[in-house]
Amino acid sequence: MKTISTTLLIVLAASAISLAWAEDNEATRKDMAQLQGEWSMVSGTADGFPIPDTMLPNSKRVCKGDELTATVGGQLVMKARITIDPSKKPKTIDYDVIDGPTKGKRHLGIYELDGDTFKSCFGAPGAERPTDFTSKPGDGRTSTVTRTKSSGFWAVTGAAARMNRTKPDFMDCGNGDRE
Repeated sequence: MKTISTTLLIVLAASAISLAWAEDNEATRKDMAQLQGEWSMVSGTADGFPIPDTMLPNSKRVCKGDELTATVGGQLVMKARITIDPSKKPKTIDYDVIDGPTKGKRHLGIYELDGDTFKSCFGAPGAERPTDFTSKPGDGRTSTVTRTKSSGFWAVTGAAARMNRTKPDFMDCGNGDRE
């Protein structure tokens, strides 16, 4: 009788672990699928300083499979293999850099996905994983918000950028102010 109840406990434990693994694996597949494609930066801070608005439309990340390529103005910033864990709070993301200035290093980060918006915060290579989405002077963190190129947001802001304006036409107050 003792052998049967021990066996039953082992089977139940194995089933529970298998079910939890399957749910985590499904969440990973879902988030990785959502990360695919071309994304453009909407806002960001690096080491506590805002990324200039003029750089935003030229800052892109393209995800294909488990590889990410990040560029600014067509210049490679990094190419990395991505590992995510959506079961953590906050969700975690790691970049193992395979090309670029930090080649061979690992960046530990956190992320949120909300529709066509991807929010992330990474520490410098070798630094601890951030626990929030802030970047302060001297902390070496980079915090960004990107959107997919297919979102309606880029149809409006892309047109504004092409006209060398920082705001789309509908944001003009009619006083000729282009800020």
